[in-house]
Amino acid sequence: MKKNKSNKKSKGIVSTAMTRTKDSVLKANEKALARTEEFVTTSLEITAQWQTVADKALKGGLKLAAKQQDLIFDILNEVKSDLKISRKKFNKLVA
Repeated sequence: MKKNKSNKKSKGIVSTAMTRTKDSVLKANEKALARTEEFVTTSLEITAQWQTVADKALKGGLKLAAKQQDLIFDILNEVKSDLKISRKKFNKLVA
């Protein structure tokens, strides 16, 4: 009979240990899922903020590039007209 009682005690101890282990694993899994969800949500929020900043930077950069391009073409036109005038004056001097 002693073996029967010790078997029941062993099964009870194993069952209790399994239940506690299962509960611990479930709690750890829930915490991991919560942290992961928090991490992903935070990452998405920060990414959205940086995307807004990058969008503004691109728009500002494109405006700046357009202004610089206009400035370069204006300067080239001025140089071209100066060269035409200089050519005419040089032709008058040489001729």
